[in-house]
Amino acid sequence: MGALLSPLLAKPTPAAVNAAAASFAALTAKLDYMSAADVDNVRSAYRYADEAHLGQLRNSGEPYITHPIAVAQQCAEWKLDAQALMAALLHDAIEDCGVTKPELIERFGAPVAELVDGLTKLEKLEFNTREENQAESFRKMLLAMARDVRVILIKLADRTHNMRTLSDVPRDKWARIASETLDIYVPIAHRLGLNTTYRELQDLAFRHLHPWRYAALAKALTRARGRRRDVIKRVQGELDEAFESAHIPVRIYGREKTLYSIYRKMDDKHLSFAQVTDIYGFRIIVGGLTACYTAMGVLHQLYKPMPGRFKDYIAIPKINGYQSLHTTLIGPFGTNIEFQMRTEAMHVVAESGVAAHWLYKATDPDSDASQSLGTQWLQSLLDIQQETRDAAEFWDHVKIDLFPDAVYVFTPKSKIMAMPRGATIVDFAYAIHSDIGDRAVAAKINGEQVPLRSELHNGDVIEVVTGALPNPNPAWLGFVRTGRARSKIRHHLKTMALSESQDLGEKMLTQALCAEGIDKLPTDDETSRHLWEKILRFSGNRSRADLLTDIGLGKRIASIVAKRIVKLLVETGQRPDALLISRARFTEHESVSQGSLLIDGSEGASVQLAKCCKPIPGDSIMGYLGRGEGLVVHTDDCAMAKRLVHRDSERFIAVDWSDEPSRSFETGLLVTVVNGKGVLARVAAAMAAAEADITQVDMAQESTQDAAELRFGVSVRDRVHLAAIIRGVKRTPSVLRVQRVKPGIQSGGAG
Repeated sequence: MGALLSPLLAKPTPAAVNAAAASFAALTAKLDYMSAADVDNVRSAYRYADEAHLGQLRNSGEPYITHPIAVAQQCAEWKLDAQALMAALLHDAIEDCGVTKPELIERFGAPVAELVDGLTKLEKLEFNTREENQAESFRKMLLAMARDVRVILIKLADRTHNMRTLSDVPRDKWARIASETLDIYVPIAHRLGLNTTYRELQDLAFRHLHPWRYAALAKALTRARGRRRDVIKRVQGELDEAFESAHIPVRIYGREKTLYSIYRKMDDKHLSFAQVTDIYGFRIIVGGLTACYTAMGVLHQLYKPMPGRFKDYIAIPKINGYQSLHTTLIGPFGTNIEFQMRTEAMHVVAESGVAAHWLYKATDPDSDASQSLGTQWLQSLLDIQQETRDAAEFWDHVKIDLFPDAVYVFTPKSKIMAMPRGATIVDFAYAIHSDIGDRAVAAKINGEQVPLRSELHNGDVIEVVTGALPNPNPAWLGFVRTGRARSKIRHHLKTMALSESQDLGEKMLTQALCAEGIDKLPTDDETSRHLWEKILRFSGNRSRADLLTDIGLGKRIASIVAKRIVKLLVETGQRPDALLISRARFTEHESVSQGSLLIDGSEGASVQLAKCCKPIPGDSIMGYLGRGEGLVVHTDDCAMAKRLVHRDSERFIAVDWSDEPSRSFETGLLVTVVNGKGVLARVAAAMAAAEADITQVDMAQESTQDAAELRFGVSVRDRVHLAAIIRGVKRTPSVLRVQRVKPGIQSGGAG
């Protein structure tokens, strides 16, 4: 115990140290960039936090307030504004001290309270798995959920101080906290370009995750430093001389790989420490953009470059705004040394990333350096910050660039899924599994029932309710965002349409055979194999199913195929039934033909109701086999159908309505009314009373002041139902006339 305490004896007492660390003076020295009023605001936040945390201690035994002060100090180094520093001081107040958000709004204003609230929400997010893809999604979601970039910066400052003091935490918690830091916070720091924080967090996490490896590598690096001191000194001298001769003013910094990056390189490439050659490097800071390339030319004359080890991040910056020229050269004694050339502005961005705009704003917003921050991305961030002072808009811009199209949502089992921005529940269902997508019938977001077309937002918990049978809706194609969902829906609809077309083709071929005196289709088995081979050679199809599908789609004429089948059957000795032929001919022109194909509305994509005349049950109809379109049903009096009969009569077949249609059918109504208040509502009410489903309402442009024409799309069961609707609407006050609208026919009467 004495050995542990002895180092403290020569220093001030622990109480004195704690008092100094817990005082506002520890922060004051870093606030020289702020106005007196801002400093006063920060001081008032400090006093409030100090009082809120009174009596609380950290694991080290220090007063708890030392932690918020350390977080605020880090934020002050980034030159963040007063609101951010106030939030840094108050960031644990809601979580640990029972302070409420309304209290903070009243005391310090809404912006500060929002920052603290954002930090508290991030604190509550739990990261439960060690899977790397899950960690990637989690950190992206963390970035996406923060409404203000300052929340993330304060969070990183908070994590940095916690990592610096991790040794005071019980050792059994080291691995979890260090892993979480490496998985989540280190990549965020890197993504935002906070290089200094990134390197420090990496090394602190490595030290606590693998203490023995860290200690061994640190010892090896210290020894190597001693051995290579001569090389570094010689390179430094040669660089000074070369740049002086070229009259290029430069500042040269030595750079050493972090222990963690050395460890990762050894681990990934299975190298020993001695085989890691690029431990040392140099940063060369020059006066301007052109000087970067000139400096590189000087270096390439001094030492030989390694082929393939040159990278131009000035012309093509990294996504986090980083810019530099990188080149690896073979220095004295065959040592590989990496050099980085950059301007002063690029250096600030490289070290501070997203925080660079506050650094410049704090020092001199109008300086040349501020205007030449380098990358278009960071410059645009600066512009937004200068113009609007709106942190939320600023962060939106950052998010759009970091993750242009991503939102992060949870499954009910807390798995995180990344979806494109604007994605809907149907996209989410297909992303989980195509079977879930095909059978989706309803959904909940965060426990509330919502339509399937609802857009997803960051942090939503999505639950998809599925039906027993797959039934994708063609209307989904109008709102899904992902290619996967779109292709799966189309594939299912196409498969379904082909299946329906095959069934229709079988019905039509059976009907055509009846007309030729054969009562049923030859079976698809060994006994009829040779017959079907000959039919397929005749038609050019690969299989019986293909032939039936083609008949259903109108690509083959059923009567022609039927005649060929009869001819082949006659060759095998089978005779057509004369009675069947005469019955088919006798009923051919009857109003209800036994040979007619019955339509009930359940046929799907293989049977379409013509848009030109919109037939409904009760109308006299005929069927047209369009080439590749399947069967199109027209009314007998449709002008379009009459033209097709004249031109293409062999493609028409007898069709009729089933006695029990399986769904409702759409038709049009034209209602002429006296213009007046509430007339549309009265007409709609009359239609609703007659159990009509209104699908569309349109007012004709040529309406006069006295009268107006209202066009309705309505779903009806049949002509009897339509007549009842028309009678109900006619009885409505202000209605002058009602008539069914059939575009391909001359307008009929009132019903």
